[in-house]
Amino acid sequence: MKLTDNVLRSFRVAKVFRENSDKINCFDFSPNGETVISSSDDDSIVLYDLQLFLLPLDRPKRTLYSKKYGVDLIRYTHAANTVVYSSNKIDDTIRYLSLHDNKYIRYFPGHTKRVVALSMSPVDDTFISGSLDKTIRLWDLRSPNCQGLMHLQGKPVCSFDPEGLIFAAGVNSEMVKLYDLRSFDKGPFATFKMQYDRTCEWTGLKFSNDGKLILISTNGGFIRLIDAFKGAVLHTFGGYNNSKAVTLEASFTPDSQFIMIGSEDGKIHVWNGESGMKVAVLDGKHTGPITCLQFNPKFMTFASACSNMVRQWALSSSD
Repeated sequence: MKLTDNVLRSFRVAKVFRENSDKINCFDFSPNGETVISSSDDDSIVLYDLQLFLLPLDRPKRTLYSKKYGVDLIRYTHAANTVVYSSNKIDDTIRYLSLHDNKYIRYFPGHTKRVVALSMSPVDDTFISGSLDKTIRLWDLRSPNCQGLMHLQGKPVCSFDPEGLIFAAGVNSEMVKLYDLRSFDKGPFATFKMQYDRTCEWTGLKFSNDGKLILISTNGGFIRLIDAFKGAVLHTFGGYNNSKAVTLEASFTPDSQFIMIGSEDGKIHVWNGESGMKVAVLDGKHTGPITCLQFNPKFMTFASACSNMVRQWALSSSD
């Protein structure tokens, strides 16, 4: 089925999970779309089997804990049973965990302040991390040693493009720098300067699946869509509530056509990326700000999370 304005308006909450006692800080779909994994400020890692969503059981597949180090920014690797995540207790080491036996495979030390961005390459075992220590580090899952280091002038957000050949770094909430992975030590091959907005800071950066667009999230009341080749601002999307400067995750749909973000009042706003028009406002009865929001890469579902609840959305059978 093709995503259209009307199809997006037809999504309804199919399942509600209440596994967590504290804020869900991140989640990620597996590359095959069959599972989603969440990390929470209650130190838990919850694995949900999406194939069970058709059953009346509101139980996750599995729950693991990272009590000592905490867990944040969890990301699947290319294997469905391993993840990397940042720590939010004790130190700022990134950890590589086997979900199969709940054992650490490797540690990636180096950052000296909290990791605020983590992106896995879509094609191989490379990943990048950005930290409040004003650095971006390049890693390989097979080695604990940092493969590359960039010093920046401010807080970074970063992400790989869908081909895994370049990555983008958003710096100081005013510049997007594009690096070639094979020669990143030579500096960026393109720099796009944006209009600086004192009222908010950038909190995330994502490429569309077709590689043509970059979505910049902020902790203010707007997000920006820019051309990935020229850096021109195509649209600025607003009209959703975020008065408390919460970090709200914005996402593309897998076809790169639509942009979604949750809001402070628990509603989800959806825009058409080409026209810039808002096409839907979905109310899933979230009790607080929707901090996590992602569309399934393979199936016609998406997930949203507020405070300690995850909601799985699917097309309404009546539409």
